[in-house]
Amino acid sequence: MVETAVVVEPNGAVLYWHEPRRRTATALPDSRALWLVLWEARERLGGVAHTHPGVGPPHPSAEDLTTFAACEEGLGRRLSWWIATATDCVAFVWVGPGRLDYTPAPAGHTPWLDELRTRSTHSAGGL
Repeated sequence: MVETAVVVEPNGAVLYWHEPRRRTATALPDSRALWLVLWEARERLGGVAHTHPGVGPPHPSAEDLTTFAACEEGLGRRLSWWIATATDCVAFVWVGPGRLDYTPAPAGHTPWLDELRTRSTHSAGGL
């Protein structure tokens, strides 16, 4: 399993699959292409989901939290940030007051989840 991401609208419609070649089981490299998708779709973004290896309820890493905060600061709006493992999917949302104060929230409608897991099982992809 390698980390893979999907950018979605609030209704769960997929805007972009993020599968860079240099991704690993534990990291998605920084990507100008991904940022441009987020920026260009900023008015209709619901959030971003990505995979973590393993099973059980996922938890955001320190790098995840700083990425969530930086993207939201750059976009000027709050998003949902889903993390999926092979068995679970949890959404994280900012609750404040601190910059990195994100908490689990109901995952909600995730029509892209099976495809995200499938794409995560491949070792190479697009950009």
